[in-house]
Amino acid sequence: MASTGSAVVVGGSMGGLLAARALSETYARVVVIDRDRLPVQPANRRGVPQGRQLHVLLARGREAFDELFPGLTEELHSRSAPLVDLHGQVNWYNDGYLMRRKPSSLHAVGIGRPLLEHAVRARVAALPGVEFLATTEVLGITATPDHSRITGVRVLPHGAGEDEAYTIDADLVVDAGGRASRTPVWLAGLGYPPPAEDQVRVDVTYVTRTYRREPHHIDGLLGVLTNAVPGKPRSAIIAVREDNQFAVAFAGMLGEEPPTDDEGLAAYAGQLVAPEFAEVLRAAAPTGEPVKMRFPASIRRRYEHLRRFPDGYLVVADAVCSFNPIYGQGMTVASLEALLLRQLLTGGTDDLARRFFRGAARLIDAPWSIAVGTDLRFPEVVGPRTAKVRFVNAYVHRLHRAATTDPVLGAAFLRVLNLIDPPTSLLAPGIVLRVLRGALRSQPSTRHGRITGGSLGQISP
Repeated sequence: MASTGSAVVVGGSMGGLLAARALSETYARVVVIDRDRLPVQPANRRGVPQGRQLHVLLARGREAFDELFPGLTEELHSRSAPLVDLHGQVNWYNDGYLMRRKPSSLHAVGIGRPLLEHAVRARVAALPGVEFLATTEVLGITATPDHSRITGVRVLPHGAGEDEAYTIDADLVVDAGGRASRTPVWLAGLGYPPPAEDQVRVDVTYVTRTYRREPHHIDGLLGVLTNAVPGKPRSAIIAVREDNQFAVAFAGMLGEEPPTDDEGLAAYAGQLVAPEFAEVLRAAAPTGEPVKMRFPASIRRRYEHLRRFPDGYLVVADAVCSFNPIYGQGMTVASLEALLLRQLLTGGTDDLARRFFRGAARLIDAPWSIAVGTDLRFPEVVGPRTAKVRFVNAYVHRLHRAATTDPVLGAAFLRVLNLIDPPTSLLAPGIVLRVLRGALRSQPSTRHGRITGGSLGQISP
């Protein structure tokens, strides 16, 4: 089927790039609008303040990126981004218990956000009919007289006067503007109700610094992770990235803030259950300054529940759901939404918004449950704690303990965490039996003793 018509994407960050890729197979012209000047080389930019922080592309996300951009993993690897076996080359400290490693097929790419976004943007820019409009502000959306259909966007180039604003007509407008999405305000101006919002306040502060990686650091492993638990709301990640570097991220929840000075970071690392963090800070040379960022709350906008929504308009990625960044789910979910959008467009554009929002809600349900359920371990986090949630918390904690000796349980957990398998897979009879067997064994020791409160969200039997 020949491409026809035009589409506009508001926002040229990762969600917008992925959406543009999906749209390019249906629309003859796709215009991606961003307020930033887009760099010609991999670089941080103001419109992506989280770009300086450690980024994780889950295994399912890497697969989805390769579906949208064939050969991307190999391209990134050729640009010095290491391939990482997430089970065989990473130390996972879950609730203080060190997971037993085993080679696996769960692979990620160790990469910084600027290089990943640059590679994806180059792929999108090379697509027929795709064009970028940088340093341009989207002032609002335009609509038919009865407001039943969105017809385009009103834009203003940076540095221009208000009288120089102009309209870009489009058959479809996609808002990929992230957490700062103006869609609720724009739709309210056309008489549409705003979507209901689910919010979980976590008050996360995280600090990332990069270090030069030597082959002997952390015994040659490519990553380390330790999670926050009730009473100890500190987590940390070491992740290999391109150019022989480690990105080391320290995070605190509920007002806990990692420091940014050398002495303070060393003390912070020394209090973690995983000794590898103190080792890296002690032995590796920093290649950049610490960068701090705050994330107040996870937000999910329930567009799928709206009874009225204009034709010719969609909302995607962080503009629909913004996850606690500790769990690294955002880019993976955005890529899965792009695959969904591409599939839906093969069936035409009729009733597209309803079909997309319902499908996206199903994609979001599992990672949202994982993130929110895990955050609800902390008594300070406001939210419902049903008997099922409490049961799952206790069960997953026992799974973590048993995974210190049983790599099958570690693999099952990581497949869920990486959005390969649904959370319900952890309740498969064979997995439950292994957890029960692990509970009968002697409890392994940890550097800081027993830590309780594991979770993987709300698993429905």
